[in-house]
Amino acid sequence: MTAYLVLFASALVAATILPMQSEAVLVGLLVAGNHPVAALLLMATVGNVAGSVINWVLGRYLLRFKDRRWFPTSDRQLARAQGWYHRYGRWSLLGSWLPVVGDPLTVVAGVMREPFGSFLALVTLAKGVRYLVLAALTLAWL
Repeated sequence: MTAYLVLFASALVAATILPMQSEAVLVGLLVAGNHPVAALLLMATVGNVAGSVINWVLGRYLLRFKDRRWFPTSDRQLARAQGWYHRYGRWSLLGSWLPVVGDPLTVVAGVMREPFGSFLALVTLAKGVRYLVLAALTLAWL
């Protein structure tokens, strides 16, 4: 049970702006071979999607603080991110698994008022497929 909680927590934190490598935890657990692969994939995906949902919620309420001194981005950066999201739309959420840009993309989706249902579906698909591919490559290597 502890392994599942550690995997869930690492995946959740990895989906936020905090640095964390859930992939390393997943690969380590796969290599150990003590847990069903499907259960590990489910925990990693649910945790990572939960972290993205936190980002989306933060994005929904972020703009009300735009004029504050501590706001994490400039008007120019925000406008650029919004323009990018307008150009590529909700389908850009399929890139939510990508390093560096994926996590901020989920925040921007909240800022842009992406409906929760489409957000959840696309992010779950993207993150689930990423972990599935990682597991397949790991198990093929063994």
